[in-house]
Amino acid sequence: MSTVFLAAALISVFWGIVSSIKIVSFLMSRGRKINFFLLKLMIIKYVHDYQIITSSENGDGHAGPWFYSYVTSMNLALVFAIIGLILK
Repeated sequence: MSTVFLAAALISVFWGIVSSIKIVSFLMSRGRKINFFLLKLMIIKYVHDYQIITSSENGDGHAGPWFYSYVTSMNLALVFAIIGLILK
């Protein structure tokens, strides 16, 4: 049973990586400078920048869809990993 939760955690991490790639791509298209050497450390800042830019562009105060995708997938990965480790 724990294998199922650990597999779900890996799928969630993969989707978080896809979301972060889309966020970085969005920021690069808006002229933001991205430090690829420190990308793993700076991704939270880039996600925050994406949230600020998209909420101001939308005009309704809501962030873009990739922000919610990233946050949800990373939280699900954490929950699934914890459940998988508890059941192990």
